[in-house]
Amino acid sequence: MTESAHSHAELRRYAQLSPFELKERFIALAERRLAEQPVQKRRANNLMLNAGRGNPNWTAAAPREAFHALGAFAMAESRRVWTAGDLAGMPAKGGIAARFTDYALANPGLPGMAELRRAVDLGVEEFGFDPDTWVHELADGITADNYPVPDRMLRCGEQVVVRYLREELFDGHAPEGQALSLFATEGGTAAMCYIFDSLMANGLLKRGDRVALMVPIFTPYIEIPVLDTYGLELVLVQADKFSDTGVREWRYPSREIAKLADPSVKLVCLVNPSNPPSLALSDVVRKEIQQVVATHNPNLMIVTDDVYGTFVEGFRSLAADLPRNTLLVYSYSKHYGATGWRLGVIGLHDDNIYDEQIANLPDAERDRLRQRYGTLTLEPDELRFIDRIVADSRRVALNHTAGLSTPQQVQMTLFSLYALQEAGQEYKHQVREIVNRRLDLLLEGSQMRITDDPHRAAYYIELDILAEAERLHGPAFAEYLQATYEPIDPLFRLAEQTSVVLLNGGGFDGPEWSVRVSLANLEDLDYLRIGHYLNLVFREYLNEWQESTAR
Repeated sequence: MTESAHSHAELRRYAQLSPFELKERFIALAERRLAEQPVQKRRANNLMLNAGRGNPNWTAAAPREAFHALGAFAMAESRRVWTAGDLAGMPAKGGIAARFTDYALANPGLPGMAELRRAVDLGVEEFGFDPDTWVHELADGITADNYPVPDRMLRCGEQVVVRYLREELFDGHAPEGQALSLFATEGGTAAMCYIFDSLMANGLLKRGDRVALMVPIFTPYIEIPVLDTYGLELVLVQADKFSDTGVREWRYPSREIAKLADPSVKLVCLVNPSNPPSLALSDVVRKEIQQVVATHNPNLMIVTDDVYGTFVEGFRSLAADLPRNTLLVYSYSKHYGATGWRLGVIGLHDDNIYDEQIANLPDAERDRLRQRYGTLTLEPDELRFIDRIVADSRRVALNHTAGLSTPQQVQMTLFSLYALQEAGQEYKHQVREIVNRRLDLLLEGSQMRITDDPHRAAYYIELDILAEAERLHGPAFAEYLQATYEPIDPLFRLAEQTSVVLLNGGGFDGPEWSVRVSLANLEDLDYLRIGHYLNLVFREYLNEWQESTAR
């Protein structure tokens, strides 16, 4: 291997880009290398290995098949009501549960029908839904012949998703006496945008306010607050602990958590388990944050993005520990291989500091908000923050057409019901095994060390090349790397010379010399190859350093 063809100045310019935009440059370099290969060398094992994006290469089949079986039933119902060529009616509620049973018995071989019947039965037996109300919500929802009503989330579906979140993200132990309300959104990305917009619109955040980020973190959490739309000041809470053997732990020391005790910090955002280190908060840190809120900063607003929570056994969200302070963001994209569906939720417990703080705003601010939301209700002061988020998502004036499309909500409901069954639990353990197996292969190839951690999700891994250099060969080698190369040089070498695409950890406000590897989107043995190429790059740097010291 050789040095990157790019100059230091060029690499510094590229380093200013978001890692997701920089990835496109790596892909172009990797594709150019492949195109330049002689035809006889373009073998299957000489393809680009793009581990830069977290789109999984698995899907949850059973709940999708149930969705399509439901669609067949819904269309039969629509044609039963009214048929005129290709024109059909709308599913009717009266007696629809009995008609579904007849349809299921008449079509036992329809793919997904068995799973759909289990889902329908769960709604009646476990949740106590009225059968006609429940089946009609599903059939009408998949038909998509009505606006979402309620706009925040369909009634039965919300109860199902609440149960799912409590089981999977609250460790089966929800806060006592606390009702959780949900807003179904177009994935976690829309949830992020809606939350920041509504915090600003309702005076809970103002330009110049201080917002803490627990870093490394998904890059948009770094980029959104500093947009001119918001103008917020960032406070970084760094996961900079090392083990006694010099291996980076990606854990938060107490001195970093203490930054949250400053009342001038209005909001803290975190991805839990983290992205890219892919570690859930330790029990110690969760308790430290609870103590900060209890004793120093009781009005600290918390946004926790828990999309990877299902990959950690016994995961418990801050939304369960601090229900009054926490806005929960969750997406179905990763666990179910559903990035194209755009399925997410915002969750907020009904007893919360957001409603309290709005009620305590100065009179002028409350008058402004009464005018903002006055067309929606005669009592705008009583409008809950979660419902304000819904209205703000459609610029208030379009609140009457707000809400996630009903077919999306139906698929979300079917995913959630699947997870509550034994088959869904088996699937969960299956996808966990996949990412952990790939992590083992990556480490085998790279010969790099990480800490053993029971809270590791292993959806991604962040490897710190500089820390590994110092651990293995001392500070002189690490100092040489910093003085001689740009931190993203290893990524350019990988793309140019091996057609491997990874992301720069510095783009997530992690260590500049770290790299992020997605363990979700390639075949198992590809990770052994990526690890091997990482090791080649590392040894190339080592050889260059040793040659420089021998002169």
